[in-house]
Amino acid sequence: MLHQPVLQKEVLGYLDPKTNENFIDCTIGLAGHSKTILKKNCPKGKILGIETDPKLYKKLLKLNLNRLILANDSYLNLEEIVKKEKIGLISGILFDLGVSSWHFEKSGRGFSFQKDEPLIMRYDWNSNEKLTAKEIINKWPRQEIERILREYGEEKFSKRIAKKICETRKTKPIKTTFELIEVIKKAVPNWYRQQKIHPATRTFQALRIAVNNELNNLEKTLPIALKILKPKGKLVIISFHSGEDRIVKKFLRENYRKGLLKILTKKPVSPTRTEIKSNPRSRSAKLRAAEKLL
Repeated sequence: MLHQPVLQKEVLGYLDPKTNENFIDCTIGLAGHSKTILKKNCPKGKILGIETDPKLYKKLLKLNLNRLILANDSYLNLEEIVKKEKIGLISGILFDLGVSSWHFEKSGRGFSFQKDEPLIMRYDWNSNEKLTAKEIINKWPRQEIERILREYGEEKFSKRIAKKICETRKTKPIKTTFELIEVIKKAVPNWYRQQKIHPATRTFQALRIAVNNELNNLEKTLPIALKILKPKGKLVIISFHSGEDRIVKKFLRENYRKGLLKILTKKPVSPTRTEIKSNPRSRSAKLRAAEKLL
């Protein structure tokens, strides 16, 4: 699938990049959003692009884009990265929290339930010592598996799926995406398997969020982003999960009440029907934006 940046027109509208302004793309992916910003902030404006995946980072280096500074790191270390790169005043920061199409199609790490791959689900896969989906599935207590499926995946059959996982792993470890899918299908009712959305969707989402600690990282990083923005700088966040959106909404409201932010989106902005039709993965996207006041 061709990489399509989600809500691209809306991102440009809220960031409103101008000549020589500097921006940060905290989740640069395949640089879809950054490429369009670079067209607007020329001739001297820069973008600091952060990519946690070492393989995707190497692909970005080959793009050889002028005025794009790349960091192979987690946005959790945003403040340290900015200090190291000395980019100057920051006029806007973007978080696009969606999974890159490259991770689904090319990474080979089990992000997609349409491919038979090892259950890794890490963005920064460069060490066997790091937590993987395979470890969660085969070693975590049933109650913990049930909790992450319920909280991160909003899976209505979290209890049944967790129970079936634990029963299955007693006989044989669950190592691949297709093996996990078979377990899920056995755990849920027949009507649930016939839904438009694949019965493994929510389980895969929950595991990915847990493996990469996505919600906690976002919660910790938003205050740092606000801190390093210049006054009148814009903060734009695209979320794809209700948990992410709740964190963003709460953060914006709290800082609005403190007089630190002006909220630019009264309600989250969603993709148009046309965009969803051309890019089905955009269907759950929600964009919120704010302007730093002080």
